[in-house]
Amino acid sequence: MDPLVAAIDQGTSSTRFLVFNAKTAELISHHQVEINQSFPKEGWVEEDPREIMQSVHECIERTCEKLCKLNIDVSNIKAVGVTNQRETTLVWDKDTGEPLYNAIVWLDLRTQSTVERLINKAPGRNKNHLRHKTGLPISTYFSAVKLRWLLDNVDEVHEAFLSQRAMFGTVDSWIIWCLTGGKNGGVHCTDVSNASRTMLFNIHTMDWDPELCRYFDIPMEILPSVRSSSEIYGWMKSGSLAGVPISGCLGDQSAALVGQMCFNEGQAKNTYGTGCFLLRNTGTKPVISDHGLLTTVAYKLGKDEPACYALEGSVAIAGAVVRWLKDNMGMVQSSSEIEKLAAAAGTSYGCYFVPAFSGLYAPYWEPSARGIICGLTQFTNRNHLAFAALEAVCFQTREILDAMNQDSGVPLTQLKVDGGMTSNRLLMQLQADILCIPVVRPTMSETTALGVAMAAGAAEGVGVWSLSPGQLPHVTSERYEPQINSEESEYRFARWKKAVQKAMNWETTEPCYNGSGLGKNMNGAPWGVHPSPPPSRVDH
Repeated sequence: MDPLVAAIDQGTSSTRFLVFNAKTAELISHHQVEINQSFPKEGWVEEDPREIMQSVHECIERTCEKLCKLNIDVSNIKAVGVTNQRETTLVWDKDTGEPLYNAIVWLDLRTQSTVERLINKAPGRNKNHLRHKTGLPISTYFSAVKLRWLLDNVDEVHEAFLSQRAMFGTVDSWIIWCLTGGKNGGVHCTDVSNASRTMLFNIHTMDWDPELCRYFDIPMEILPSVRSSSEIYGWMKSGSLAGVPISGCLGDQSAALVGQMCFNEGQAKNTYGTGCFLLRNTGTKPVISDHGLLTTVAYKLGKDEPACYALEGSVAIAGAVVRWLKDNMGMVQSSSEIEKLAAAAGTSYGCYFVPAFSGLYAPYWEPSARGIICGLTQFTNRNHLAFAALEAVCFQTREILDAMNQDSGVPLTQLKVDGGMTSNRLLMQLQADILCIPVVRPTMSETTALGVAMAAGAAEGVGVWSLSPGQLPHVTSERYEPQINSEESEYRFARWKKAVQKAMNWETTEPCYNGSGLGKNMNGAPWGVHPSPPPSRVDH
C-alpha cells in the first residue's frame, strides 16, 4: 500500500478530513461536518471554537472508520496537514484550555469603528500606512483589529491577558494546539501564510514586528511562534491517529495555490468559496500592488526553503450570495437550484447585483459599501436575479484580474479555479465569458486539502511526497472557453462598475457598542449557544 497523507480542511462553513495517496494524489476517503455560525448583531459573525474542535475530531474518527471498511490500515497515514479559514481570530486560556470568547470570523464587521480610529491616527489618515511592512491595508478583514476589539471589549480576555493566561491564534493555531496536547503541552504555533494575514507580521523579516504590535497595542507574548508551512510541529496526542506528526500548515488560499501546482512565478488560481480569492505567485520577491491588491506570503515549504509571495485579490461575498438567496430570501431550497434558475433566464435582463454585505474588499477596500440590486423592471423575476447573483461573482473576479494584470504587466492567459462553487457549470462558463480567457477546473475539486497534504507529506522527517517538478501528480481538468464577443463582455462589465459606484458610501460608521452584555448574544444566551438554526452552506 502506498503511504497516505491526511488533511484537516477547516473552512468558514464546514470542516473536512481527507486522506490522499501520497504517490498518485488520489482522494481515498473523507468526511465533512457543517459548522454553525451565529450572528449576534448586524455585521457580527461568530463561531464556537469548541464546536470547531468537535467537528475536527468527528471528521478524523469517521474517516478512519471509512478506511477500515475499505480494508485500509490507518497506520498507513504518515502525516497530517492543517489548512484553515484565515483571519478568523481566537483567544483562549492556556491553563484551562477553554476559549475566552467565540471565534470572530474573517468577514465580521464589528471592528469598523476600531479601523476608523486606527486610520485616523495614521499620517495623512492613510489606510495603506502599514502596507510597506504588512502588504495589507488597515481593514476589518485582518486579525489584529479583531484581537484589539477583544482586548478592549471582553472582560474575560482582558483579565486573562493581565494574568498571562491568554493565547491568541488563527484557526490553524487553535487546532494544532488542541491536537498536540492543549493545556498539557500543546504546541502554540502558526505558519508564515497565516501570520501574514494578521497585520502584526513583517513580510520582509518573516517575523512578528515590534513596531506593528505597538501600533495595535498588542502584547507579543500572546502570539504563536511562526514556522514554515512544511515541517513537523508536533504529534497527534489522542484518537485513532495518536502519534502521527502534524507537518503541514497553510492558510486555505495558499493551500489551494499549492494544490493547483502554481509553483512558478506568474501562475494564478481563483477559489470560489464563501468568499472568492484570486492568488498569483510572484516568486521570492514581494510585489506591492498599486491597484488595491494584497501582498501576502504564499508559502515556505521547509525551514531552509525561501518564502514565496503572492498578489491576492479578496472578495468577501461569493458563495455567500447563494446562501443569502436561499436562507434570507427563500428563493431556492438548495444551492444547486441557483444554476437551474439562472439557466432558465439565460440573462440578467439588465439587472445588476452588488453583494457588498460586508463592505467591498479588493480592489476598493471600502467598508461603507452595502449590497445593492439595480436595473429592475416589472419584467424582472427571480430567474434574472439568480443570473445576476452568479454574474456578480464573475464581475468581482474580473475586477481583481484586471488589477492583477496591471500590477504584473503580464496578462493572465488562463485562470485555474477550485472551490465549492466550481461545480456550477453555468458559473464557470459565465466566468470565461466575462474574463475573455479560458477557465480551467480540476476534476478533483478538493484542491485546498490536496495542497496542505502535499506540504505535510513533503516535510523533513516525513518525506513521502515529492514536490520536485518532474514528480508532481498529473491532475485532469475541464476547460471552459469564452463564448461571447468581447464587446458584449465589456458592456456588461461597465454596467456592473456603475452599479458598484451606487453601492459606495452607504454606512458612515457602525452603531455604538456600549459594552453591556459582554460574552452574550443579543437574546442574552451565553456566547457558545446558537439561538437560531444555522444557515446551510455552499462552500468549504
